[in-house]
Amino acid sequence: MKKNCKRFPVVAVIIYGLTLLSVGLYIAFRLNASFADTFNATVSQFLRHVLAKCTSILPFSLAEWIILCFPILLIALIYGAIKYTKGSFKRMFSFLFRLFAAVGLVFCLFVWTFAPGYAATGIDEKLDLERKGVSETDLLRATLTLTEEVNALSKEVSSLKNGSTYMPYSIAELNEKLLTAYEDFANDTEILTTYYSKVKPVFASKFLSYSHVTGIYAFPTGEANINVDFPDYTIPYTMAHELAHQRGIAREDEANFVAYLVCMKSDDVYIRYSATLSLWEYMMNAIYTTNQEVHSMFCKIISKTVQDEEAAYAKFYSQYADNALADVNDFVNDTYLKSQGAEEGNRSYNLVVDLAVAYFKSEGKIPVR
Repeated sequence: MKKNCKRFPVVAVIIYGLTLLSVGLYIAFRLNASFADTFNATVSQFLRHVLAKCTSILPFSLAEWIILCFPILLIALIYGAIKYTKGSFKRMFSFLFRLFAAVGLVFCLFVWTFAPGYAATGIDEKLDLERKGVSETDLLRATLTLTEEVNALSKEVSSLKNGSTYMPYSIAELNEKLLTAYEDFANDTEILTTYYSKVKPVFASKFLSYSHVTGIYAFPTGEANINVDFPDYTIPYTMAHELAHQRGIAREDEANFVAYLVCMKSDDVYIRYSATLSLWEYMMNAIYTTNQEVHSMFCKIISKTVQDEEAAYAKFYSQYADNALADVNDFVNDTYLKSQGAEEGNRSYNLVVDLAVAYFKSEGKIPVR
């Protein structure tokens, strides 16, 4: 027993040392984007790959079950702390020393696997896009282009009686299709590397729906998780988004943009429909804040299939729209994103509009002024 008791503090001391090193790395990422790029593409990429490979063996999401079991673990931790310390200050210090070491280990995992992505060079620079100076006219022209593309794709998808379109294959088959698209994208752009991994359907997807979460990348386990309760058309794009996180694209707007570009590499109609419609929705949200009359005009010229899709989604979402769990999640996510340098917080997802318009201009899909 004494031998084991001596061993644990040594492990804790090592973790504290790693935590201090991680703090130094975190600061270095913030000070030097080139260093963040290199670290993200080498050390972090390797660790993310290892984590994804290890957890892909499991047929379920390890991260989800850790979260589901957390209340039990917390109760056990409190009970163990009370029993272990028994009013002893020395034992209390020893317990807290180990507890903070565990927290430090999670921080280390974050810094070494995911943090450099937030400080890395922007994807607009990597793809040579002129992101600044996007005008309202550019936005409207890009949205018109997307509207035409969505209308064309909507003719090739099938709908249910409630108006929602449906995905004609399983999550596992979608996973394979997206990995193929990621491989093509990686070969063409060279801004990321890709590998085999499994996106994990979340067992408690209803819970995620109440939280307004469509997907989540769990950096401690390296797993990309998907909410399968949401309508089918959201799933391919969301999966591509989480896979982007798994490959080191940390910023939300950039993960949205990469998800779109990857999906458009696919030869599957439904995947392209999902990405195009999802981006169209972001464009429409941006237009609504500046010109509601034009927004109404676009709503009238979009295809009947999409109109029915949007109506079915609104009906689905209404059951989860207002609840305390969503408010808490929005606050936590907003705080987290701001802590990582995204001043817009939750609104950073919508910044994909700037990237998309700049991309359309560079591709000649809208006239350059």
